[in-house]
Amino acid sequence: MSASAPVSVPPPVPPASAAPRASSPLAGFFIDLGIAVVALFGLSLISGMVWGLTRTVAISVANAKAGGEAADAGALAAQLGQPGALAQVVMALVATGGAALLVYFWRRPANAAERQRSLQALRRPATWGWTLLVATLIVIGSNGTAFLAKQLGVEPVPTNLHLMQNAIAQFPVFLVLFAVVLAPAYEELLFRRVLFGRLWQAGRPWLGMLLSSLAFALIHEIPGTSANGPAEIAQLWLVYGGMGAAFCWLYKRTGTLWAAIAAHGLNNAVALAALVFFGAT
Repeated sequence: MSASAPVSVPPPVPPASAAPRASSPLAGFFIDLGIAVVALFGLSLISGMVWGLTRTVAISVANAKAGGEAADAGALAAQLGQPGALAQVVMALVATGGAALLVYFWRRPANAAERQRSLQALRRPATWGWTLLVATLIVIGSNGTAFLAKQLGVEPVPTNLHLMQNAIAQFPVFLVLFAVVLAPAYEELLFRRVLFGRLWQAGRPWLGMLLSSLAFALIHEIPGTSANGPAEIAQLWLVYGGMGAAFCWLYKRTGTLWAAIAAHGLNNAVALAALVFFGAT
């Protein structure tokens, strides 16, 4: 007779106290970032296709009303042209804002306790004092960096400068709404709440500050998309990375993302005012 256990005996199970293996917060960070990048490019492609389809229909209807023959592919492409300033801003809003909202709600939505703590932080006068201080230091720091770089012959041109100049001339109210309210909100949601917040929550805030600020700098100045050389790109990365780090620190110091959003909006408002009144970049 065999001494082995009967076949009907279930296999042993781990003790109830055994906890599941925690996933790496660093891996979670790069998964979040990867999802955001894929969503960003996907939504950019979709919004570009929607714009092209809308323009094609409008051109075809206009040609039909004029009694002209249907344009061939080459003529139609020439008539399509490139998206205007308003279309580009809307496409940027859809792509970047959509990516931020997707990653936030899918990967790191705030719970009721977090929202309550954030509201409590908004009622503290110190929150707004820190917000004004950080926004002021960012303006001084970025302009100081630009001044020193100019003395060395380094004068970068931000990738979005031409778009901003056209948009402020044609659609000033919408551009102010976009640059001062909407863009700061979705950028802080993605880079500070999701990316920085994941590593902060895991007890690694300095690593989160470094990596999220690097991603923030890269998304604002992608090598090869402008005429800027290595020195100019490095200067822009330094400015954008410093801004990102300052917003991370403010978020951590105050405990509310609204402080970082407000500081970001103030910085963009100053930049727009400088562009309008002084032509400064």
